[in-house]
Amino acid sequence: MPDRILKYWNLHKVSILLAFLSAAFYFTFAYHLERTDFVKLLGLFAALFVLCFKLVQFEKWNFKFLLGVGILFRLAFLLAEPNLSQDFYRFIWDGELVSHFINPYLNVPNTLIEQPDLIIANAQELYNGMGSLSAKHFSNYPPLNQLMFALAALLGGKSILGSVIVMRGIIILADIGIFYFGRKLLKNINQSPHLIFWYFLNPLVIIELTGNLHFEGVMLFFFVWALYLLSIHKWQWAAVVYACSISVKLVPLLFLPLFLKHFKFDRAIAFYAIIGVTSLLLFAPFYSSEFVHNYSQTIGLWFSNFEFNASLWNVVKKIGVQFDAKPWELIKTYGKITPILTIVIVLLYTFLRKNQKLSVLLTSMLWVLTLYYFMSATVHPWYVIFLLVLTGFSKYRFPIIWSAAIVLSYFAYSLTDFKENLWLLAIEYLAVLTFLIYELVAYRNKT
Repeated sequence: MPDRILKYWNLHKVSILLAFLSAAFYFTFAYHLERTDFVKLLGLFAALFVLCFKLVQFEKWNFKFLLGVGILFRLAFLLAEPNLSQDFYRFIWDGELVSHFINPYLNVPNTLIEQPDLIIANAQELYNGMGSLSAKHFSNYPPLNQLMFALAALLGGKSILGSVIVMRGIIILADIGIFYFGRKLLKNINQSPHLIFWYFLNPLVIIELTGNLHFEGVMLFFFVWALYLLSIHKWQWAAVVYACSISVKLVPLLFLPLFLKHFKFDRAIAFYAIIGVTSLLLFAPFYSSEFVHNYSQTIGLWFSNFEFNASLWNVVKKIGVQFDAKPWELIKTYGKITPILTIVIVLLYTFLRKNQKLSVLLTSMLWVLTLYYFMSATVHPWYVIFLLVLTGFSKYRFPIIWSAAIVLSYFAYSLTDFKENLWLLAIEYLAVLTFLIYELVAYRNKT
């Protein structure tokens, strides 16, 4: 046994040392970083990205090793409260409501906190932590996500850290599931299975999902699982699982029209019907006449009120201001146009692409989501993680560049008023667009 360990060490000592160095950096990120310290944040993120690249380069066929270090990096965050996002306070708040059979879509925290008989554990701390913006809006998290919040509240022992640990456990298990089904799907579409590590070891994924408790990973687990089921022709079960993905985060709704040409017409209708029925069943426990109004109103705010790390919107706003347009009025108009343009793009990719082949369908999804993010007024760093999953199933790698460059958007976190630096955003998007154009030209020349 010692001989085997010594031989393994001699073969992989550089990678082992890189893995331990990465784990130390993740530990520092989790427990010794304030989000206002942008220089330290940038330095740690850049170092982790370089280390990730080297680990994949050296050990891309050593799946057990990279799986193990990926889990180790995630466990470094186990006892840490998120330091880049305060959303987890709202997650626990909603979870407390659901665990006490209170509908989280019917009352805003600003109203509930005034009730003298409020039964939410740590209510004042959660309310203060979530911030005024979240506190004045209805919950926008779909029903399956709400059930996970409730599970965290129930198993967390009325402790914020306890609930954080439960949510972190769910997200880590989801990432392992993405690794498992992602590898299988890559093999089924004749792509190299090692590409899954550009997701599994990516610092943005580990920091924003495991570290900051965003549930995109859980959504992506169901999404990848559904596509794997499609690849083995179990389309009925794929529809059920796809509905679960939508019921964690709504983003997969964007791709539904693309399936129209993937199936024959009658099967496509059946596929949509199963997704619709499953989604209705998941939403049913929360249904009320007020729910529909409140939920649609809250979702609408993302198009017309909020802005962060935008590309096209910042250009439009800059031009509009030159012509005396009011930004708060302009964004409302822009927010009405963006969904229309998105629908047009989706329909073009639905009817002009040969989506019958799964690999083509996945590439169509990549482009639809990319164009949507370029148009969107709000692109939080964790949004790009969806593109990271899709890039492994395509020939394009620009989302990997985006996952590295998007760290520049964190500069806004270093200021109390969250003011963005447009020069840094310009560098981010210039890097992404330059590599994207390079890939398009290179791929076109090759074909």
